Amino acid sequence: MNVRDDQRLRVIEVLAEHLLRTGLSQASLRQLAAAAGVSDRMLLYYFTDKTEVLALAMGRLAVALADRLATALPGDERLSPAALTAKAARVVVDDDYRPFMRLWIESAAAAARGEAPFVDLVRQIGDGFLAWLMARLDPASVADPAGAAAAILAQLDGLALLEVCVGPAPIRGAVEALEAAARG
Repeated sequence: MNVRDDQRLRVIEVLAEHLLRTGLSQASLRQLAAAAGVSDRMLLYYFTDKTEVLALAMGRLAVALADRLATALPGDERLSPAALTAKAARVVVDDDYRPFMRLWIESAAAAARGEAPFVDLVRQIGDGFLAWLMARLDPASVADPAGAAAAILAQLDGLALLEVCVGPAPIRGAVEALEAAARG
């Protein structure tokens, strides 16, 4: 790996953390360059444009979140939709995951407005979440794994959105209700 590639990787890491801390509101080219500790011109030397920078930093965050989720909910356990929803809900409302979920909501909103690179990026990340959920569903407990995974993802995204709108206290109650429903 050459110096340019090493610097690109460093910048991607720094900008991924920057996006996690600040969200998309601090994502102009100038703000990204400042966060990375380089000039605008140097940032464009390392990357084609702002779209590439954002796509790579967001891709890095998606990998980091997938790694965290795999640790929290190992893939060798197969669960009913209710049990998987409850366990995943407990994870995504945790303080360590909240910045990821808030950035996910912002990214989905940007995709809804048709902004690059979010349209494609959100689709890829969403597909990854759906596959992750399907891999953890007990096939004997669900007739339509893809539909069940989509329903679970809708609930998890809804929790994240609701947390932004009403705060963490009602969300804790919602997670407890999901856990109670999973217990029967």
